[in-house]
Amino acid sequence: MESINILGTGSAMVTKCYNTCFTISNGDEHFLVDTGGGNTILSNLEKLDININRIHNVFISHRHNDHISGIVWIIRAVAQQIINDNYNGILTIYCHKDNIDAINTITSLLLDKKFTKYIGTRIVFNEIYDKCKFTILDWNIQFFDIRSTKQLQFGFNAILKSGKKLTFLGDEPYNKESFEYANNVDYLLHEAFCLYSEKDIFKPYEKHHATVKDACENASSLNVHNIILLHTEDKNILNRKKLYTDEGKNFYSGNIIVPDDLDIIKL
Repeated sequence: MESINILGTGSAMVTKCYNTCFTISNGDEHFLVDTGGGNTILSNLEKLDININRIHNVFISHRHNDHISGIVWIIRAVAQQIINDNYNGILTIYCHKDNIDAINTITSLLLDKKFTKYIGTRIVFNEIYDKCKFTILDWNIQFFDIRSTKQLQFGFNAILKSGKKLTFLGDEPYNKESFEYANNVDYLLHEAFCLYSEKDIFKPYEKHHATVKDACENASSLNVHNIILLHTEDKNILNRKKLYTDEGKNFYSGNIIVPDDLDIIKL
């Protein structure tokens, strides 16, 4: 059964949920997409009953700390399992060269050599570039440059075993240069920093983020079947699902999914 396992739903400075990251899962194997900013990644994997031994592929979209810092904990956890002779195969980290350099730097500073010695042998990098393609867990995946004006960032399009298409746009609004990856997909993962009605409070445009209205208008114009709204503020998290869904329905007639941390979305 293919599913999205939501590990975090928040933007960088949230405190009531974890930073946005998730797995796309195929049975017992899991493709981890971003890692959040701390070791809550390990806690939430455990809560979803995802064993670190069943993660062999990780994608890091960009170098902002709320997306990349958790990789230190993933590498340490995997290395410990290798030491314990409990990890089969290798961990492959897909990311662009700047991220590779950053991960090598932070792990060398923060982790003991007994962990980092496996980088390059049992923990390896696979450098990505615009329009490159890989097969990951039997899925055809194409990574693409989202054309961020802030920092080099990648998203991806995946064709699932069911034939359905899924696109992750990173943590910035849809850019028309990503049309070929986002048009007419079954699932679009789109950031929605806040409600449009609260844009003057949270100022998403100053941060190059989108509102629920913007994300849903994009989904409508792209003929997307399901939109998954992530990377949000957390000031009214108990009511976020209803508030975001209600606003989004004014601009999009498809299925709006506003997950909480630890939700599982069946694909």
